[in-house]
Amino acid sequence: MADKSSANAYWAANVRIILISLAIWFACSFGLGILLRPALSGIMVGGADLGFWFAQNGSIYVFIVLIFVYAKMMGKVDAEHGVEE
Repeated sequence: MADKSSANAYWAANVRIILISLAIWFACSFGLGILLRPALSGIMVGGADLGFWFAQNGSIYVFIVLIFVYAKMMGKVDAEHGVEE
């Protein structure tokens, strides 16, 4: 990564992936766990309603999945910009 424009493109790709990941996590944790909890109260998962499940467990599971997705996507971005390990 020799020139400044390539470094800026790499950083922009990284920030875009981070913002998309944060938006997905926010939608699952705040949206499904808090805002839409009354609408999800009739659906039962493991003895609790789905809104409660997302507030307690779902956002954590989504976060863990997003970690692996981020690592895979950044591997592709690293390869595109010539900074892979």
